Amino acid sequence: MATAVPAERDAVARAFPEPGRELHLPGVVLHRLHGPSGTFDLLAAGVGPALAAASASAALTAARYEEAPYDLVVSAGIAGGFPPGAPVASLVVADRITAADLGAETADGFLPVTELGFGRVTHVPPPSLVRAVADATGAGVGTILTVSTVTGTASRAAALRAHHPGALAEAMEGFGVAEAADAHGVAVVEFRAVSNPVGPRDRAAWRIGDALTALTTAFGKLAPVLESWNRHDDQ
Repeated sequence: MATAVPAERDAVARAFPEPGRELHLPGVVLHRLHGPSGTFDLLAAGVGPALAAASASAALTAARYEEAPYDLVVSAGIAGGFPPGAPVASLVVADRITAADLGAETADGFLPVTELGFGRVTHVPPPSLVRAVADATGAGVGTILTVSTVTGTASRAAALRAHHPGALAEAMEGFGVAEAADAHGVAVVEFRAVSNPVGPRDRAAWRIGDALTALTTAFGKLAPVLESWNRHDDQ
């Protein structure tokens, strides 16, 4: 499981009965946690899609060299939510993980790299897992956008919604984590607790503590779902 910062990592870890132990690997520090029927490695991967991809890839590579490859990668943490679909302190699981600003600005507006003839901008998590996560936690299901710059104006929020009408939230790491997982042939899902509305930057409207608490509570319900999921359910 990959979060951006230690506060998110610690919120996830609090959902587990044991504190776990640190594993120092080349380029990355993992926290190994034990659930009732499975083991989870938890990583504070860093802020932004590039560092998140590099950190997640380092963990995936180390696991493969240890001949203990992962079955699933979870990008988790807090996010901005698009009102009214994702209010503050609610939960969101991605049915699409989309890089919202990977492309080019033109005289006719923004073009994603796919329309420029190369690359991709979206990963689709396993549908059966998305449904199971939503059922277990009550999370809303929709697109989670990955941005390199957090939205701070009403005009930018409106532009994102126009380009991505199915978007429920924006964060900064999901697409990077998904790129790393896909390169290693591992399934990925993104799960977020909403800490603030997407739109004009207003620190007074942020409820980071509430979002972290929601994340801890959700992972208490989510861990058994992750442990029992079988990727063959989507094949």
